[in-house]
Amino acid sequence: MTDTPFRPPAGARPAAGVDTSRASIARVHDAGLGGKDNFEVDRRVLDSVLEVAPGMAEVPRRNRAWMRRVVRYLAGIVGVDQFLDAGAGLPAVGNTHEIAQLVNPWARVVYLDNDPMCVAHGRVLLETNEDTVYLYGDLTDPDVLAHDSAVWRYLDPARPVAVILGSVLHHIEDAADPAGIVAGCVRALSPGSFVAITHYWDPADGSPGHELAREVERRFLEQGLGSGWYRSREEIVSYFDGLELVDPGVVPVDEWWPSGPPRSPRTAEERLLLGGVGRKGERSGLDGPAGLPGNG
Repeated sequence: MTDTPFRPPAGARPAAGVDTSRASIARVHDAGLGGKDNFEVDRRVLDSVLEVAPGMAEVPRRNRAWMRRVVRYLAGIVGVDQFLDAGAGLPAVGNTHEIAQLVNPWARVVYLDNDPMCVAHGRVLLETNEDTVYLYGDLTDPDVLAHDSAVWRYLDPARPVAVILGSVLHHIEDAADPAGIVAGCVRALSPGSFVAITHYWDPADGSPGHELAREVERRFLEQGLGSGWYRSREEIVSYFDGLELVDPGVVPVDEWWPSGPPRSPRTAEERLLLGGVGRKGERSGLDGPAGLPGNG
């Protein structure tokens, strides 16, 4: 597999890249983190969401803090030394490789994104780090983790890998089968690997957060971003099918503290972002053929 741009499925929205006429997932997220790699069109989307959900201003930061805890836990307590951050977005403070290599200086990290702007920025940041690389790749590509994928030039598929899917799957439409995408990733991994996911959550009808989730989703879809779906707990938990969930399971991200005291989310918006980590066991039922990475 090369860095040749992948053509997304029919109807899928391609990455915005440096196109300033429409909002970019990565740039809106950067704006939410207070970064500088965004444009007015991105800030308009964020401002539209904040009009009805001011607590969304904290959600990207909480998601980032969850990622740091997950990486510290996996690199330190568990001992994983290979990481794949898929849908990594634009570099920010406290990137995956910085956390992993602080805990384990020999950790190797591969970033993957389908936005050329993210790849370009990431490669500039990492040009002096021999154990970290930023690759172009699209999770909806069935060959993204095939046996000849560029990812496996840098990571050893025969050893455990931790895949980070932070705030990624809620930007993949139902027609692209996000659960199937995760299952394809799992098939490509050796036993002992981990998959970490955060996702926007829509509680059941009648719950306090349901209307909020529906309105925020509407603004994401209609105000220029074109993606950002809130899904049920059952749908989100299904992404971990075949994996052993790490305690405390799939919970609001501030409650995911496997090695420390939980914190209570501060806003309704923060409670609508769930996170979890699953481990692939020896008999997950999702193994690739003949022990090789699956074709997704």
